[in-house]
Amino acid sequence: MVWKIVRMTVKARHNELKKLVAHHDYLYYVLDRPELTDFQYDALFSELQKLEQEHPDLDRSDSPTQRVGGRPLDAFEKVVHRQPMLSLANSYSPEDLIDFDNRVKKFLRTDAEVEYFCEPKFDGLAIELIYENGLLTRALTRGDGTTGEDVTNNVKTIRSVPLRLNTNHPPALLEVRGEVLLFKNDFLHLNESYQEQGLPTFANPRNAAAGTIRQLDSKIAAERPLRFFAYGLGAYEGIQFSSQDEFESKIEALGLPTVQPHKNISLRRICAGIEEVVQFYHEVEDLRSDLPFEIDGIVTKANRFRLQDDLGLVARSPRWATAAKYKPQQAETKIETIIVQVGRTGALTPVAVMTPVKVGGVTVTNATLHNQDEIDRKDIRIHDTVIVQRAGDVIPEVVSVVMNKRPKNSSPFVIPDHCPACHSRVFQVEGEVVKRCQNPFCSAILKESLKHFVSRRAMNLDKVGDKLIEALCDKGLVRSFSDLYRLTEKDLSTLERQGEKSIQNILSSIEKSKNTTLSRLIFALGIRFVGEQTAKSLANHFLTVEAFLNAKEDDLLQIADIGPKVAKSITTWLSNPELTKEVRQLIKAGVVVEKAKAVTTGPLSGKSFLITGTLPIKRDEAQEIILSQGGKMVSSVSSKLSYLIVGDDPGSKVDKAQALGVSIISWDDLLKMLQ
Repeated sequence: MVWKIVRMTVKARHNELKKLVAHHDYLYYVLDRPELTDFQYDALFSELQKLEQEHPDLDRSDSPTQRVGGRPLDAFEKVVHRQPMLSLANSYSPEDLIDFDNRVKKFLRTDAEVEYFCEPKFDGLAIELIYENGLLTRALTRGDGTTGEDVTNNVKTIRSVPLRLNTNHPPALLEVRGEVLLFKNDFLHLNESYQEQGLPTFANPRNAAAGTIRQLDSKIAAERPLRFFAYGLGAYEGIQFSSQDEFESKIEALGLPTVQPHKNISLRRICAGIEEVVQFYHEVEDLRSDLPFEIDGIVTKANRFRLQDDLGLVARSPRWATAAKYKPQQAETKIETIIVQVGRTGALTPVAVMTPVKVGGVTVTNATLHNQDEIDRKDIRIHDTVIVQRAGDVIPEVVSVVMNKRPKNSSPFVIPDHCPACHSRVFQVEGEVVKRCQNPFCSAILKESLKHFVSRRAMNLDKVGDKLIEALCDKGLVRSFSDLYRLTEKDLSTLERQGEKSIQNILSSIEKSKNTTLSRLIFALGIRFVGEQTAKSLANHFLTVEAFLNAKEDDLLQIADIGPKVAKSITTWLSNPELTKEVRQLIKAGVVVEKAKAVTTGPLSGKSFLITGTLPIKRDEAQEIILSQGGKMVSSVSSKLSYLIVGDDPGSKVDKAQALGVSIISWDDLLKMLQ
């Protein structure tokens, strides 16, 4: 009886935590109105993770912890839609909208105004979400309209998509269609990150979203900030809708994201006739460049479902809906020069400086050319006349060169072999598309590194912004991270536009940031390939600053999520005495690093583990359980390995373990060890 009471308490708390985290995900990712600080949210999420680790039999089918991604698939399963996902007829002007309205009235044999429902036409990837008894069971791409691909694992990583509908009385079946997309700022940050890593960048947010959903490894999808907007209805049972407006209001109440107002202007509108539709078309066009996401027009539907049924289909498109697109936002201008910028990791990025031109209501002067391969592919040269567009309404992009306007004496542009900031020789690593300056004391690298160092998720100097860093570096007041902690009121008073109150706020922010954690400090250092999660893994493994600074490659490879590429990057950084000296200077300047706490006691204490094959639970969850019970995860089989845990379809690690005499166990064997 006591056990049952305890068990019920655990289950009740688990359900409560799932609802709380899902609720705050909705506030943050859908409504953009967070009510918790990052610290408070992380505490809730960590409690949920810990509860599930301690009680593996809890129902995790709708848990927010499932959004981290699972093991890669070999291929996507093809699934037939219960109802076809139809494509809309396209039009390109207000006159086309009037023609659409005339066709609708003619078919209905009426002169009365038709009530329409209008909203933006998102430029992403169409997806169908299938909820059965309130639980998300499947997510499908449009495919050919009849058969789509099962991309459930990837869609589950999207935090704005509810894993369970927000109701105690869910419909037996609800199929909701919508669009997966990337917000403009998220797209910019994603491309910047890829460029810094030497990886190919995405052409526009739509390509990035579509490419992410079609990844066989859902962990890649989990790392990218995808969003979802619902707007369409498939099959349904146990729920009723009379109109498009009612449908979107009801699914919004169930926790599904629909497009929200922008600056108090509604982006969903019921229009009493085609004149109001045309007015909405122009209003949204005026807002287009200011919206946080990419659109390419509006969608107009007969609002009443009864009317939709009466109108039916023509060919493979609904007669009751149309998409009115906007004209491409392009313009012709001239490249005056090409400059090369240097990023935080030394990546050299060519940027075209152009004669100012208006594109979609925004004056464009610069456009990134990405890398030498991109320049060569488009054959872009200084003084060329080019066609530019705002790629996905986000960043200016050179589309093509107007060859018949090219000057006769032009020559191909080649990124220099020396850094434009410090004149050090640059290098291009084999397999990468970018050249890099490798001088850690390059002035350009210093500025970008400092901007990262002070950022919110790093050392969090919230009153030290980009402009202040530029000014501090240009004045020579800051030449390293630790110089920030030596700034005085006198130093700051030499800068322009810095009053007494502003100076005190800056100094207070710097002082407050001195108390930090090891993971934040490691992340702030800006070591290539070391993101927040890797920094946390390093902190949990090494526990202290000195232990980390003395890390060797073999030590690093013992950490579960660090492979040879990341280990090499870290050891290269640690082998530079000037960089490790700078970390010690930070400590000397007053930075206090809280010692990380690792689990060193428990039934698995002193034992090392490696997993091969597919386990009954996700691999990262299994690793968390092992670590929480004092065990260590390693990345390869060696004679020092205590246990190789073998699941279904194991790899060659089994043969190597047998040859070395390493103990081979199953997941059930490990659970027995925990008891």
